[in-house]
Amino acid sequence: MTSRPAGSLAQRKRQLVEDELTEAAFRLLTTQGFDAVTVDEIAAGAGVSKRTFFRYFASKEDVIVRFLAELGTGIRAELAARPTAEPPSTALRHAVLVPLAACGEHGDRALRAVQLILRTPALHARLLERQTEWCEGLSAELATRLGRDPATDLYPRLAAGMALTAFATVLERWSDSDGAADPAALTTRAFALLAPALDAPAGP
Repeated sequence: MTSRPAGSLAQRKRQLVEDELTEAAFRLLTTQGFDAVTVDEIAAGAGVSKRTFFRYFASKEDVIVRFLAELGTGIRAELAARPTAEPPSTALRHAVLVPLAACGEHGDRALRAVQLILRTPALHARLLERQTEWCEGLSAELATRLGRDPATDLYPRLAAGMALTAFATVLERWSDSDGAADPAALTTRAFALLAPALDAPAGP
C-alpha cells in the first residue's frame, strides 16, 4: 500500500479544523448576530480552544469576510482566462458572473453570509477594504490585456471600478431579495448599462 506524504495528512487535518471553525461561526453569527457571539463561543462550537481559533483566523470578522474574499480574488483569474478578442464589457461580465453565480449555487449559506456582511458595519468595512485590493489586481489585469499603461491611462482603473461596483450592486440586490433574484440576470442587466462606457473607444 502506498503511503501518503505526512504533509498531505497535516494539510487535510488543518482544512478539517478550518472547515469546522467556519461552520461554527456561520451557524452562531447568522443566528445570534455578529455582536452577540464571542471567539470563545465559536471555538467551543467547533470543539477547539480559543488558541487554536487564532491559528486559523485573526478575528471573528475574518471567518466571514474570507468567504467573499475568495470570490473576489477569483475575478482577476477569470478575466485572464477570457478570450482576448472579447469586448471589455463582455470579458468583465463573464469574470464577475462566475463568483456571483457561485453565490447563488451555494444557496442559503452564501445568502446568510452576504446578508451578515452587508448588515454588519464592521464586516461591511472589511469588505470595502477587500474590494480596494481587488480593484488594484483587476486594473493590472485589464492593463495587461489591453496593452495599456496603468500609470498613465485612466481606463484600466475606471473600468475595474465599474465592474466591481456592478459586483457589489448585484450582491446587494440579491441580498435584499432574500435570494429570490437571479444573480446572473442581475449581472447581465448591470453590464448592459455599463457596456457603452466600457466599450467606447478610449483616447491615449
